[in-house]
Amino acid sequence: MSTSTTASVSTHILDTSVGRPAGGVAVRLAARSGRDAEWQALGGSATDADGRCKDLPALPEGTTHVRLDFAVEPYFEKKQADAQQDAPANRDSGAVFFPEVAITFAVTAGEHYHVPLLLNPFGYSVYRGS
Repeated sequence: MSTSTTASVSTHILDTSVGRPAGGVAVRLAARSGRDAEWQALGGSATDADGRCKDLPALPEGTTHVRLDFAVEPYFEKKQADAQQDAPANRDSGAVFFPEVAITFAVTAGEHYHVPLLLNPFGYSVYRGS
């Protein structure tokens, strides 16, 4: 939760190719205190069955930039393997186009930032949610 001296971040992932949340995606959080500062890894979590990451680490005081790293390759590989098992005649042997998605954004102390990832095998979109 944000305080007057820190910002807070939450996220979720919607797989737009199936219109459902993307569960089981590893998410890492990093922060820095200024454009030229080094990134500090804060830890991570994974999306739940609802595609939400509810337990991301708190941001340190003085954070100005945040990076969310989504490891989407294992999610798509599992989805592809499940689809091949269900419908072997409909196989797509292509590699995952985006193995990871890194989103970097600026934050202001006292604000909450919900950053959803809309994901499909060949594209993604992000926005500041509420």
